[in-house]
Order: sequence, then structure tokens, then C-alpha cells
Amino acid sequence: MAGTALVLGGGGVTGVAWELGIIVGLADAGVDVTGADLLVGTSAGAVVAALVGTGTPVAEAYANQVAGPGAEIPARMSRRATMAIAIAAIRSRDTTTFGKRAGAIALGANTVPEERRRAVVAARFPVHEWPTRRLLVTAVDALTGEFVVFDREAGVPLVDAVAASCAVPGVWPPVTIGGRRFIDGGMRSAANADLAAGAERVLLLAPITNGGGPFVRAADQARDLRAAGARVVFISPDQQSEAAIGDNGLDPSRRGPVAIAGRAQAAAHADEVRALLA
Repeated sequence: MAGTALVLGGGGVTGVAWELGIIVGLADAGVDVTGADLLVGTSAGAVVAALVGTGTPVAEAYANQVAGPGAEIPARMSRRATMAIAIAAIRSRDTTTFGKRAGAIALGANTVPEERRRAVVAARFPVHEWPTRRLLVTAVDALTGEFVVFDREAGVPLVDAVAASCAVPGVWPPVTIGGRRFIDGGMRSAANADLAAGAERVLLLAPITNGGGPFVRAADQARDLRAAGARVVFISPDQQSEAAIGDNGLDPSRRGPVAIAGRAQAAAHADEVRALLA
């Protein structure tokens, strides 16, 4: 595979807002990143990848973020769930084992009904058909811990694929697809940027960059792509964006401030992204 890949990592509802802010801010500077040949979306990034891939005007999507919480359900990962996930990560030597443990946490959690959550995800992007352009949406099998990549050929509705990728364990219900249950693709990697292997140019937007335990850091995945010969621009939240995000990436009331912060941050990256795409 050649060409350009846009990799969009996870980060809750504020991750969606920040990524859209960055993309719109780059457009302000005359840099359009929405024409990438390959889109890779994980969790929040799956939402933005679906928006970009299906041709929704990003300025419109950005305006929806700035307008307020919309139909989003306010949430926060409980201390108990946070500790359970952290312990599972420490105890796991590989991502499959961790995915299985995270899946058990998700399957045992008391959450909103699956259909209600699906409706919220569906409202995030207006076009629900897979694009002809290559779009990869990541998830993890809640029972086996297997990493799964959905695409147009998988025969899975786009809304279900994105909802699965966004199913944070302990917060949202696992998503049922073909008799299997799936959880957040970020349980394997916050960015899953290795799926862009083979691309000549990669723009990686990563609201969450940390690693540890079985997780590979987004920066390390960017390094590996460079080592394989790709040109990579890696962007993560700056100080102002981090302040806007705060301590709860699942708080929809932060969408507006985070989107605005991302848009402002983009100016500092416009030249390097322009050079990447030249």
C-alpha cells in the first residue's frame, strides 16, 4: 500500500472534539488532511474517521462540538473500574490477555442499555454506509481478547463497528455483532498506528499517548513506522489542549472548549503537515 494514512487515536468524547479541532485548524491554514487514502480509527478516532470517510464536512462536525454536549450521555469511569483496568494491565503480559480481562470487566459492568448507547454513537455521524475509501475501525473481542479490525468487507454495519470501538470497559456496554461481544479498540493500543504500515506518509493524531504494561505508546508506533520508511507527523495535545480536556475525557460538556483548543493548536503544526503532504 502506498499513499497517505490518517491515523486517529482514542480519547473519549473530548478526543473526538480535539481531533476535529486539529483537522479544522489545519484547514484554516490551507492544509486539507481529509483526503487520506487510508483512515485508521480507534475509539474516539473511529468516530472522526467515519465522519471524514463518509464525506461529512468537518467544519459542520466541528460546529456540533462547539455547540455543546448534544445527545451525549455524561459519564466518568469509576475509581473501581479504573483500578480494575489498571490491575488487569499490570497482570497481563500481552494485549490479548489484557483484552480478555478488560472484556470480563466490561461484561460484568452495570451500564446503560446497549441500544441506547448505539443511538448516541449513531447520532455522531450522519452517513451510516461504509465509504469506498479504505477505513479501518478497531475493536477487541470481549470474551477472547482478540484484536479485530472492521472494514467495508467485514459485513458489519458501520455504526456497530464504531460503537464497538468506542465501548469503554466499565463505562459502556460491549457491542453485540454476529453473536460476539466487542469492546474498545483502545484496549489493544490507544492509536493502533501499526495498521498504517506500508503507507508512505502518516499523520497520527493521538489524544492519548501513554503506554505501559501491554500497551505500546503512540510515539513508539510512530517511531516504528519511521524505521520502516514512512514519513510521519505525530501530534498530541499541547498544554492548552490538555487543560481544556481536564481529568475526564468522557465529559461531553468539555467538547466545545477542547475543540477550540485543538483548532488553535493546529497552527503550530500546519507547516510540518503541509510538508508531509507535499
